Amino acid sequence: MCRRSTVAGPIVLGIESSCDETGAGIVRDGRLLAHVVASSMDEHALFGGVVPEIAARAHLQAFNPVVRGALEQAGLRLGQIDAVAVTTGPGLSGALQVGLAGAKTLAYAAGVPLYGVHHLAGHVAADTLEHGPLPTPCVVLIVSGGHTSLLLVRDLVREPILHLGDTLDDAAGECFDKVARIMGLSYPGGPAIDRAARDGDPRVVDFPRPLTRPGDDPYAFSFSGLKTAAARWVEKHRAQGLDLPVADGAAALQEAVADVLTRKALAACAAYDVGTLIVVGGVAANSRVRGLAEQRCAAAGIELRVPPMTLCTDNGAMIAAVGDLLVRSGAEPAPLDVSIDPSAPLEYASLTPLSAPPVRAA
Repeated sequence: MCRRSTVAGPIVLGIESSCDETGAGIVRDGRLLAHVVASSMDEHALFGGVVPEIAARAHLQAFNPVVRGALEQAGLRLGQIDAVAVTTGPGLSGALQVGLAGAKTLAYAAGVPLYGVHHLAGHVAADTLEHGPLPTPCVVLIVSGGHTSLLLVRDLVREPILHLGDTLDDAAGECFDKVARIMGLSYPGGPAIDRAARDGDPRVVDFPRPLTRPGDDPYAFSFSGLKTAAARWVEKHRAQGLDLPVADGAAALQEAVADVLTRKALAACAAYDVGTLIVVGGVAANSRVRGLAEQRCAAAGIELRVPPMTLCTDNGAMIAAVGDLLVRSGAEPAPLDVSIDPSAPLEYASLTPLSAPPVRAA
């Protein structure tokens, strides 16, 4: 039997299954020991977007191999794990259920506590695996396929997270996906837009910058109108029988998104007298978002922190990072009847919704 060693801090296994990536990561004292991800993206690409039933089935098939891979990468056995952390929301209901059921099984088999984690808090914590503890306070810009939020974070696992602004409709990544489809580019749309934009000129098309006029909410986001403007631009070219300058359109769209995101993030840093901006989430991998953030932060004297691209998309390492912080802070583990919340708002890093009581017949 393996003897568990906690002299150097607890070893935390993290499980992520909120969408189309099955991830397992292992973290100890803020240090990444293992990071394995299996994606079902190719299966969803056939349909132009994520199909919940396909995602849930893919998680079932990938769960055990991904966990085994993480343990092997770290040179550990399950009996050496001190805690298990798992995404309990938000996300696809069936996908979350698969991850939670598997995590409960692992925690029970290893005889260790289980911690429920908010998916978006995981994205924030991903940065700590590369750059160390979060500055207190810091402004965090989360940009992904389903979420665009501007946050003021103090102590990630001990204090409530203050939302400065959120998307009112489409998230930035969702805008990329939908416009990429209209332009005839591949799924997922974010990387496809980024690749196409390399050969384009963003000045050719003047796409709008939503919610940036005087009087608009300074920290709220809206990308539905930008998506519509791009769609009309495409339709106009096709109606006139003109060749579509995809590269220019992609570059202009990318520039508009990056401009809005970084403009609002820097304004928040100035308003709250914060010296560090952290950009996380799948869209943080976009080259123009990164480049413009670097340029504007340097000009404003703001430290910019962005995780490596492998930690920007969904992964188990980021969930393990939150679990590691929760364990070391003395947080209470999740109760045995912890459930999922597919639409949970981000208020705290720990997310432990309870199972609904059974409905009794009248």
